[in-house]
Amino acid sequence: MTDPAGSGVLVNAVNWLQGTLLGTVATTVAVIAVAAVGFLMLTGRINWRHGAVVIVGCFVLFGAASIVAGIRATAIGG
Repeated sequence: MTDPAGSGVLVNAVNWLQGTLLGTVATTVAVIAVAAVGFLMLTGRINWRHGAVVIVGCFVLFGAASIVAGIRATAIGG
């Protein structure tokens, strides 16, 4: 598959957004969020289901590239 003509700007913008979302700042925020949610779950101040949703969301955010690559490989391999 090739990119359509003129899509270079969009691809660069999406790559910048991906780098920003998966960079050091996002990793730091995710670590703090998981630690805070884990502490709240241990002290009984938050429902375990809501805590699990936050943790699964972090896995999906940082594993999105691998998830998409697996779906593409399955679709192409047929």
